[in-house]
Amino acid sequence: MSAISRWRRLFRRETPDNAVLTLDRELRDEIRHSFDHASSDDEHFPSTIDPRIQHVQVLLKFFGPLDDKEVLDAGCGKGRFARVLAERNPGARVTGLDLSEAMLRFTPAGINKVAGSMNELPFADSAFDAVYATESLEHAVDIEGAVAGLCRVLKPGGKLAIIDKNADHWGKLGTPKWERWFGQNELEKLLRRHCHSVRSEFLSYWADVEPDGLFIAWYARK
Repeated sequence: MSAISRWRRLFRRETPDNAVLTLDRELRDEIRHSFDHASSDDEHFPSTIDPRIQHVQVLLKFFGPLDDKEVLDAGCGKGRFARVLAERNPGARVTGLDLSEAMLRFTPAGINKVAGSMNELPFADSAFDAVYATESLEHAVDIEGAVAGLCRVLKPGGKLAIIDKNADHWGKLGTPKWERWFGQNELEKLLRRHCHSVRSEFLSYWADVEPDGLFIAWYARK
């Protein structure tokens, strides 16, 4: 079986769209093991990213200068976004959190690596000036708890950015059974429980390409 075939088999939907999953220990271990395995697949999980991609550019623009700031990449994978933010802000203290220790082994030097769940963030309240989650909230299962946690560790006045997939395009890509995509208003409503100045926009990968609606960026300030 080819690597792509194994990937498609692993990331196929086995649960009905309206099923409610509980993030118990068994499911958390299943998610962790799947990403440990995927860490060897650099095609689908690269350790670098082109900084011209709009996912990167909107983060840099939204956060602004981050020197002497505490920054959290929640669900960092191999740290590809953290790498760019740290390079552009050498005075920032960037922490990458991921459930998979195998993924964390690829994060670049200078990034503080923490193994843990987005649903049980091992950080004090108001620990970070900037927090972001790029295509990682979709794997949290307990979405309300994860959003509350991301806001909890954010300092008053701090900024939070979430980039993820639009529920209106569900089915466009293969997904694991636990993955969730979000409606634009759905996630705005969750963020407003804990933050203010909430807004969102559709994203494309490149600045000269019109968004097709697949990706949305949500922004909030605590």
